[in-house]
Amino acid sequence: MFKLKKIVSVFLLMGCTGAALSVSAADKVAGEQLSANCVGCHGQKGQSSNGQWPNLAAQPVLYLVNQLNAFKSGQRNNPVMQAMASNLTDENITNLAVYYSGLPAVSSGGDQTLAKLGKDKSAMCLGCHGGAGEGNGQFPRLAGQQPDYLLSQLISFKLGARKSGPMQMMVKNISEEDMKSLAAYLGSIK
Repeated sequence: MFKLKKIVSVFLLMGCTGAALSVSAADKVAGEQLSANCVGCHGQKGQSSNGQWPNLAAQPVLYLVNQLNAFKSGQRNNPVMQAMASNLTDENITNLAVYYSGLPAVSSGGDQTLAKLGKDKSAMCLGCHGGAGEGNGQFPRLAGQQPDYLLSQLISFKLGARKSGPMQMMVKNISEEDMKSLAAYLGSIK
């Protein structure tokens, strides 16, 4: 068992080092130019004005790279995003991720009454998504996200339409009302 853990640790370290090297060579200007294809849904500077689509501003690089690759491979199912990602090279994906991650965080707001209720429930989210919901490597930034988008993703995880073992376990016993209050709180913080 110890040997397996050591092997897994070495592979993870090698993967993280490779990701760090490719990110350091990324071209933010090229990423900004590529982002012109994203503006229609994700807004100027990655600030969506529609709860149907997420904010991309200030998302962690690794999370963005992983999601774009998941769309490109078909692992994550969304016909529009699959079509958009299918034409991206690894370099394009890294450039986009570095560009969006470097943009300032936003707050999408949310129902303040619900947000107060959600704050008390948010500890279960912040363990993985960062103490202030800022995102953490492979885990997305939740702070400032569109509350309607967050709610739809939580429901998708609960119904199994979106797959992630840890998230499906987390939302298994959460009511839709609690999901609404969490989404309102997370959307209201920056």
